[in-house]
Amino acid sequence: MQRATEKITALYCRLSVEDMKDDKNGGKGDVSNSIQNQKMILLQYAKEHRFPNPTFFVDDGYSGTNYDRPGFQAMLSEIEAGNVAVCCTKDLSRLGRNSSLTGLYINFTFPKYGVRYIAINDHFDTIDPNSTDNDVAGIKNWFNEFFAKDTSRKIRAVQKAKGERGVPLTTNVPFGYLKDPNDKTKWIVDEAAAQVVKRIFHLCMEGRGPMQIAKLLQEEKVLNPTAYKRRVGIKTPSPETSDPYHWNTNTVVHILERREYTGCTVNFKTYTNSIWDKKQRDTPLEKQAVFYNTHPAIIEQEIFDKVQEIRQQRHRRTKTGKSSLFSGMVYCADCGAKMRYCTTNYFEKRQDHFVCANYRSNTGSCSAHFIRAVVLEDLVWMHMKTVIFYVTRYEKHFRAAMEHRLRLSSEEKICASIKRLEQAQRRMGELDRLFIRIYEDNVAGKITDERFSMMSQSYEDEQAQLKVVIQTLQQDIEVQERQIENLDQFIQRVHKYTDLQELTPYALRELVKAIYIEAPDKSSGKRRQNIRISYDLVGFIPVDELIKQETA
Repeated sequence: MQRATEKITALYCRLSVEDMKDDKNGGKGDVSNSIQNQKMILLQYAKEHRFPNPTFFVDDGYSGTNYDRPGFQAMLSEIEAGNVAVCCTKDLSRLGRNSSLTGLYINFTFPKYGVRYIAINDHFDTIDPNSTDNDVAGIKNWFNEFFAKDTSRKIRAVQKAKGERGVPLTTNVPFGYLKDPNDKTKWIVDEAAAQVVKRIFHLCMEGRGPMQIAKLLQEEKVLNPTAYKRRVGIKTPSPETSDPYHWNTNTVVHILERREYTGCTVNFKTYTNSIWDKKQRDTPLEKQAVFYNTHPAIIEQEIFDKVQEIRQQRHRRTKTGKSSLFSGMVYCADCGAKMRYCTTNYFEKRQDHFVCANYRSNTGSCSAHFIRAVVLEDLVWMHMKTVIFYVTRYEKHFRAAMEHRLRLSSEEKICASIKRLEQAQRRMGELDRLFIRIYEDNVAGKITDERFSMMSQSYEDEQAQLKVVIQTLQQDIEVQERQIENLDQFIQRVHKYTDLQELTPYALRELVKAIYIEAPDKSSGKRRQNIRISYDLVGFIPVDELIKQETA
């Protein structure tokens, strides 16, 4: 057995962020002194009582509401190994502010391993269980917990007030921005980092996925956000990577999905359940607080929105590593399924092709709708060139004709959506009245509790479904009402490509939303393949028909 003199005396020190804020003598800058004061008190006490082998275990900047602290866990490992004879803290609150767990360690864990626990300033010593100071230890632990809860409530209240005013709550400014030296609550653009952010969005607009973007940035020796911030002297909580040019796929995804790049502040994006449960959970989008035009935008709103659409069109790369210009954008005109991009290392470029995902060698639910990739590229480029030429040359006629078509289409869709919306809202009212009726019948004894529970659950499920339907219909109506505004945006985009000489991935994804492949027509004895292109914001453009009207 290990002799008592060989065991250590564990001197445990802890200081949290809240403790630092409440330190009136030293304030935030007195961190080392606070820990040093604890060490001095503990070491003096150990010497006076001749405790052997004093050893410090320190947690600087850790909350006492949980015990997942490196210093405490290291001490606990020594205790469980039988290497500790005495454990000392300055007071009970240094050990922790969770009354349940603190009591568990004091009354169960420490005695189990033969450890004597002492809280100096609270005159608590487990060697004397009959002491009156020991009797009130539970009450002191409860007060320590109450202090932590009260502090947490105050901090949350302050953060909530700041967040509702539009003050950014994040302490770490997004990659691409810097804190304004004249006002720490404002952000300014970091031009060097902003260029990297713009490039990431540009690559996504070209159809590259996060993994491809990360690989390309690494090949081009672009510093990742953590390495960049450390290089220019910006504080960051992220650990330094062994390779400063290594880009994690999740980092790229996080940049692509961060709305702050459009110039808005987004608060309350995450939440925690309590001071005991520190796990960060995502707040639903509708409950987040968004404040627009609070700082300079790095990415235009419409580009950001387009990237989010592209991110929804995720597609797997083929085993050959090839990817198509049109991947994720091509659909079957008959069944609506995505068209699969087919290629092998043995194929020449002209042999790569698309087929309907529901086609399985004549055993599937749809025909092949086969089209070669080079043919598709020629057809799309030809149509896009015609649209760009027509819109830029005959903009007035295009605007008038499309406004008329969009207005007719919108009015029809809006009327249908409003009718369905009114029906859903009426049914919601009916369900509320039915629920009140069955509640009254249940109270009066006309229906049993089991029957009431079953019927109320059924009504609640139906109401939940109706809420989703109502929200979707309201969004559809808003989209239809913005059709003319969307037309203006589309025309502005087209003017950017007046001098476009070839089909580029960026131009394709900025102008085109989807491409539909029709079944081949062989009635004339020759195979004729038709496609329909849905342009972003405006839908299908009957360009041949419009040109005939203009020339007529």
